Amino acid sequence: MSYFYVYVLQSLKDKNFYLGYTKNLNKRIREHKNGESRSTKHRRPFKLIYFEGHTNKFDALRRERYFKNSKGKSMLKTILKEALNNQKIQNKTIQKSNNNKK
Repeated sequence: MSYFYVYVLQSLKDKNFYLGYTKNLNKRIREHKNGESRSTKHRRPFKLIYFEGHTNKFDALRRERYFKNSKGKSMLKTILKEALNNQKIQNKTIQKSNNNKK
């Protein structure tokens, strides 16, 4: 059985998100990381923070469109709440340790 994936990347450069759809998740992530995607090559490096698999292409595309509208963005933030909170805590810890070194 083949799967179709919806995924969310976070740019470590600007902290913004990129949401996409693919049939081959590993290949697509590698393309983003290698700068082979025009839409994201200037925002590298990336971290994969979420993905979900669907057995039907049209369900995956519908889900991608949903996550790109305001209601879907809100739901995605709820789904990723812990991951995003942990990231904020880690960033504050890094900033504090960098300030202590000065």
